[in-house]
Amino acid sequence: MPEKQRAGFVSTRLSGSDGVSLETRKWVAELEKLGVESFFFAGESEWPEQRSYIVPEAHFTHPDIRALNQALFGHTRRSPETSRRVAELTALLKTHLHRFIDRFDLDLLIAENALSLPMNIPLGLALTEIIAETQLPTIGHHHDFAWERSRYKVSAATDYQMGAFPPILPAVHHVVINSYAARQLALRTGANSTLIPNVMDFDSPPPEPDDYIADLRQNLGVPEDAYFILQPTRIVPRKRIEMAIELVRRLNMNAVLVISHASGDEGDAYANYLREYADLMGVHVLFAADRFAYERGRDAQGRKIYSLADAYQAADLVTYPSRIEGFGNAFLEAIYYRRPIVLSTYEIFRIDIQPKGFKVIGFDDFITEDCVMETRKLLQDPKRIAEMTEHNFRLGKRYYSYQTLSKRLNALIGQCLGD
Repeated sequence: MPEKQRAGFVSTRLSGSDGVSLETRKWVAELEKLGVESFFFAGESEWPEQRSYIVPEAHFTHPDIRALNQALFGHTRRSPETSRRVAELTALLKTHLHRFIDRFDLDLLIAENALSLPMNIPLGLALTEIIAETQLPTIGHHHDFAWERSRYKVSAATDYQMGAFPPILPAVHHVVINSYAARQLALRTGANSTLIPNVMDFDSPPPEPDDYIADLRQNLGVPEDAYFILQPTRIVPRKRIEMAIELVRRLNMNAVLVISHASGDEGDAYANYLREYADLMGVHVLFAADRFAYERGRDAQGRKIYSLADAYQAADLVTYPSRIEGFGNAFLEAIYYRRPIVLSTYEIFRIDIQPKGFKVIGFDDFITEDCVMETRKLLQDPKRIAEMTEHNFRLGKRYYSYQTLSKRLNALIGQCLGD
């Protein structure tokens, strides 16, 4: 492979602490080692300006895209005006994608969820048309599919979804993050895929907590004598955060539940429900998204912003009661930062992760008394926590390290660009 090939990442958003943005950072780092330079097309980008191409209409929160999603989902019939607007936005994004490819002289496109989850229909259509017309090698890195989300089940965009989410084209190399997705993709489309799970840098263990986080509890309002229970996910219904609230209530211990992320792309109704539910249950819940980011910093008022790593370092326990996950970044992060975890044994965990021997406190559809008792005993047994988390870290290093990503990416880039 020639030196310094150029890859263009395309997504609705490449910024923040969502799973897509987090995994993109890891791919960029490993691609650099393989001699591939990365550039970025999105509605929002945290990457250097000289390597980014920002188009507001690419973001799923753009007013025009929000309006389209309201018109396309939850209904089975769309208006001619909606079809016309889809075509207009597709043409606009296609023009900008051509400019992006030309400006950075790209050899490869990497679509981060933009060709699997129809959060921005025009972006997926524009990408698909460009790939079909140019045959530019493309990796479709699929974190989630439309068939996994109930809000896309009733749709007036079935033709768009069948054609572009994902597109079945010779130039597109499909990458999925779990074996179930690989089987479903093959069953539904006939397409083969490469399985590359989410990873963490287990070869470089996290440093010990430093002075920066000495005042974290105080600044958040977590008493020193309380257990710090971390819910490190976005506030969306499939995360089932009400179960974390129930667990904290039933522990009957001095504990605070800290939610480190904000609401996602599904509105604020669920967050409002959680506030009411926490009040009803008498549980101290901190909605602390304004105090956490991917990296440390200061907000507009000069207050400390802590990193996600700081959140894990401060936590006594991680809760992860999700109903469904594409892989489970929060699980992997908890393992990396050596924190015990209570989780719902969601399907991908049962299929791909649990058989490897990780030690967790798990439950199925609801929190049992055994789950509550085991969690209570674990929190009171630091020696057992240390043994459990060290065991999990070793397994994480074996199965989900950067070495795993590097080997599979190397083979994939060879397929796309030639050995």
